[in-house]
Amino acid sequence: MRAVRLNFLFNRGHFYKCTSYVSGRSLSENVTSKPVAGSAPETTADHLIYTQEHFALKASLRKIIDQEINPHVDQWEAEGKFPAHKIFKILGSAGFLGVNKPVEYGGLGLDFSYSVAVAEELGNIRCGGIPMAIGVQSDMATPALARFGSAELKKEFLLPTIMGDKVACLGVSEVGAGSDVSSIMTKAVRNGDEYVINGGKMWTTNGTQADWMCLLANTSDGPPHRNKSLICLPMNLPGVHIARKIDKLGMWSSDTAEVFFDDVRVPCKNVIGQEGLGFTYQMLQFQEERLWAVANILTTMDNIIQETIEYTRQRKIFKQPVLYHQSVHFRLAELQTEVELLRSLFYRATALYIKGNDVTRLASMAKLKGGRLAREVSDSCLQYWGGMGFTSDVPVSRFYRDSRLMSIGAGADEVMLGIICKYMDTLPKK
Repeated sequence: MRAVRLNFLFNRGHFYKCTSYVSGRSLSENVTSKPVAGSAPETTADHLIYTQEHFALKASLRKIIDQEINPHVDQWEAEGKFPAHKIFKILGSAGFLGVNKPVEYGGLGLDFSYSVAVAEELGNIRCGGIPMAIGVQSDMATPALARFGSAELKKEFLLPTIMGDKVACLGVSEVGAGSDVSSIMTKAVRNGDEYVINGGKMWTTNGTQADWMCLLANTSDGPPHRNKSLICLPMNLPGVHIARKIDKLGMWSSDTAEVFFDDVRVPCKNVIGQEGLGFTYQMLQFQEERLWAVANILTTMDNIIQETIEYTRQRKIFKQPVLYHQSVHFRLAELQTEVELLRSLFYRATALYIKGNDVTRLASMAKLKGGRLAREVSDSCLQYWGGMGFTSDVPVSRFYRDSRLMSIGAGADEVMLGIICKYMDTLPKK
């Protein structure tokens, strides 16, 4: 296999020729893939935020998905794990793990719109677990490090993560603190020039394969929003214990771990940015994480609706295709309309974000709607597959399992509603 790293060079907004994965041709020559019916148009003329270069990036990534990932998804789903080091190295070598990260640390140096373009394309992977794991690597464990970390930390952790040489995980959630991040109990107590860390993390994506963790821990006894720090923690240190690989309802191919820390010693220099600002950094990371998740699930919903159309057109009941029943094609039209409305909200939020605006309100709305709509799409479409939809043999049943996490992970629906209400000034006064 030949993989040529993407090199995007801009000079006052002009895009220069770059080489694509596998083909060796200019990326601009590769924008010929046929769009999925019902999805956003794969052209640049009318797109709100994407240019020719965005579509070139997506086309190059699609080659990797089709050649290196999708042929093996069923096997990895059955095994409960995918080979993260192998897949991340392929993606890293092609430039897809640091699209909006600094060039000096292996990234492409592009804006966040390119990251969500990648997230959209990853929605073509035939499961939810692998895109989620890639998202943790590229856009959930590393934004704070890239933005606030020291040059030494970036060289040790960010560079190999972007290149795919190290697998990263994010250590925020705990048994008693999921969406309520301020309630975490893991402590990092300063002892000389080291922190001694005790506690544990739960629902850690990539946890059984990770080389390092972006860990959120309490580094003082101060107020809960100002006593936390993000720490780069190597997973091979003495005292780091992978307690178990968690058996989940969905996302089977993504390993999820419970991790304990027993007097783990980490140099104080491993703190990202300033001590005590970890909660703030993590909240900033959540904006990108939530937008990334929405981008990813939009493509999957498009695909599920289209595959349902194709199946119901072939499957007959009462001597005519299931699709020809008005209740079916009307419902599919309603679902596609809802997907397009969410896409518009998502593109608006992304466009504002890359201009430097705080889009917490819009990102929360998009995340809320994305989770609820994914449940609606998966449930409605599965119904039209009949008995086949109740098997594990078709994509819609996998999506039914995987998509349920959207309303839980990265802030539950109720947390999103609380954030939106805060911006609307409708919360009860204390």
